[in-house]
Amino acid sequence: MSTITPFKIAVSDAALDDLNARLAQTVLPSVTTDGWEQGPALSYVQTMLARLRNGFDWRAQEAAINRHPQFTTTVDGQNLHFIHVKSAEANATPLLLIHGWPGSFVEFLGVIGPLTDPVAHGGKAENAFDVVIPSLPGFGFSGPTKEAGWNNGRIARALIELMSRLDYARFGIQGGDAGAIIGPEIGRIAPEKVTGIQLNAATMGFIPMGPIEPEVIATFNERELARMRRLQRFMAEHFGFNAVQSSRPQSLAYAVSDSPIGLLAWISDLFTSFGDRPEAVDADAFLTNALVYWFTGTAASSMRLYYENAHDPEAWSPKANSGVPTGVAVFGYDEVPIRRFGEQSNTILRWTELDEGGHYAVLEVPGLWMGEVREFFAGL
Repeated sequence: MSTITPFKIAVSDAALDDLNARLAQTVLPSVTTDGWEQGPALSYVQTMLARLRNGFDWRAQEAAINRHPQFTTTVDGQNLHFIHVKSAEANATPLLLIHGWPGSFVEFLGVIGPLTDPVAHGGKAENAFDVVIPSLPGFGFSGPTKEAGWNNGRIARALIELMSRLDYARFGIQGGDAGAIIGPEIGRIAPEKVTGIQLNAATMGFIPMGPIEPEVIATFNERELARMRRLQRFMAEHFGFNAVQSSRPQSLAYAVSDSPIGLLAWISDLFTSFGDRPEAVDADAFLTNALVYWFTGTAASSMRLYYENAHDPEAWSPKANSGVPTGVAVFGYDEVPIRRFGEQSNTILRWTELDEGGHYAVLEVPGLWMGEVREFFAGL
């Protein structure tokens, strides 16, 4: 079934009433410290709870999203929600924007205008893009996945089919987090369709996935050594979410499906760089993103992506180089990728080191993020 159907978000009043009732009955843990060493700080969660109950306006956020043309279609038996905005510029480059976990299409809302209408936002006509922003299967308004097997490869094939249905024979890709894994996978599956891939928040395929031989470490420069130490700290202190979601996602699913504050707290760890930068992402953007998961009941199915990939024997195998031109932006507070590892399976034409921004660069420093996207695709 290849029908594409217009879509509008319409959260019911009953769902809003239920949310407010649950928020009013929130039971916060009794803690003796307000640091982030063991997880989200109590003060941060209390601040977000207060904002949700007094001042945050879901209806305003819903209306703002609905100003963008949205659609759904069925691919491989799964509902797929997406935003599709075409530029008025005749030679605009089709661009597929791919989010990760625990992000969503909400990350890209603020850059739709500059991407599709660059002249009105200080850019040039040749910088124009047609943008396609899907909710990954199992995420947001794509709804829960209906069966097992939705790993990165299956998602990549579904997105290729989506772009085909939109009559884009060739297109560019921008992705962060899971999008920085799925994007290169699309390039490997269908290199003839992909003009270029621009990434941020790149991990798998751009970092060592096992022990590093001492003789290799001996060749590292200071920046590479610092990134290796940062990666080691991350794996030792902050990788618990991955371990849980890769092995026992259903255990966690009950809590985050029943408690909106439980869900908010669980995903806030990543949005705050594990407490290092709790102010990095605008509070209302963070809350809108969290409520997309809540109102669609996709907290559990989104986490399952980790389980699917952890149990996919191909996910961890060495990857072939697709030959697709690739650009990587390494934002200042997300310094993990090491170029020499990325070059093993990617044709990297642009590698930029930036002092600002972090894992959610499109929300944190949209201007810098935009500059990287424009410069990379303009150079192809």
